[in-house]
Amino acid sequence: MGINRSAEAMTIFAVFQAGIFPVIHMGRVWNAFYVLPLPNPLGSLWVNFNSPLLWDVFAISTYLTVSVVFWYTGLLPDFAMLRDRAIKPFQKKIYGLLSFGWSGRLKDWQRFEEVSLVLAGLATPLVLSVHTIVSMDFATSIVPGWHSTIFPPYFVAGAIFSGFAMVQTLLLIMRKVSHLEAYITRLHIENMNKVILLVGGIVAVAYMTEFFIGWYSGSSYEDYTYLSVGAATGPYWWAFWLLIFCNIIIPQSLWIKKLRTSFIWSFILSIIINIGMWFERFDIIVIDLSRGQLPATWTMFSPTFVDIGVFIGTIGFFFVLFLLYARTFPVIAQAELKSILKSSGENYKKLRDSNHE
Repeated sequence: MGINRSAEAMTIFAVFQAGIFPVIHMGRVWNAFYVLPLPNPLGSLWVNFNSPLLWDVFAISTYLTVSVVFWYTGLLPDFAMLRDRAIKPFQKKIYGLLSFGWSGRLKDWQRFEEVSLVLAGLATPLVLSVHTIVSMDFATSIVPGWHSTIFPPYFVAGAIFSGFAMVQTLLLIMRKVSHLEAYITRLHIENMNKVILLVGGIVAVAYMTEFFIGWYSGSSYEDYTYLSVGAATGPYWWAFWLLIFCNIIIPQSLWIKKLRTSFIWSFILSIIINIGMWFERFDIIVIDLSRGQLPATWTMFSPTFVDIGVFIGTIGFFFVLFLLYARTFPVIAQAELKSILKSSGENYKKLRDSNHE
């Protein structure tokens, strides 16, 4: 309950950035309108439903819609609380509109819990489907290193791995800056680290599987892709070994309870994992595209100012949205925290201790 709202907000703002890239990759951004099957002035012009780019559009838009509805539904009781406490008429009016007439009656809470349960049930398979579709954009191609059936589960595990690390990064800063020490506790951090350790292990197994099959199959193509000219020994060996160091070796420190429960180490580790997962994408895209089907096309990648600008710009856009959210909305779900005060609040603890005495 201490971390869920910021995790949902982070998901939405990250999906905003993801939605920019299919448009950029089209090359002709003024044609982005035709990606969706909307009525248009050119007659019965329909999109190519076989295109993997269209899979992305539907996956990202569905994911965004469900995530926004799930996130906003959880905000309704808190908007009503802000409406009731607002002093200025303008603020009262705005929060009144945002709260959709929430009154706090029993019927409101019953419907709220039912809708939350349904949306949580919808969101869970969506997480699997979105990252599976993104991975299949790669897996259905003929580029060496991408044409792999392990990509769907590998991408899902990687998304959870990097997602939890990013939540750690944001919430540990938010905890300190906004004085939320009583709400985001050491137990939250430890439990998140356990999830990171689990999915990090799944990602490590996926890495090892790729290289094991490259060796065990005896195929010259697999050998070329993964062993002889591939990531481990090729010209980009430094990026590959940095990825292994950040994503496999360093997270193993979480087996030690002292480090697993340390706020400082959790923050440092989350940054390292974020860097490692970025290098994973770098390895998948840059290394494989630098050694194409024709030796005449082989080259070393050197980013242009456009590449760097898009990369930095999307990070900046993400943080602008997250900071606006933190400034305007309750970062912690107040209504949900109230529901657990009876079982974990200070008054309950005093009463329990006095009964034991």
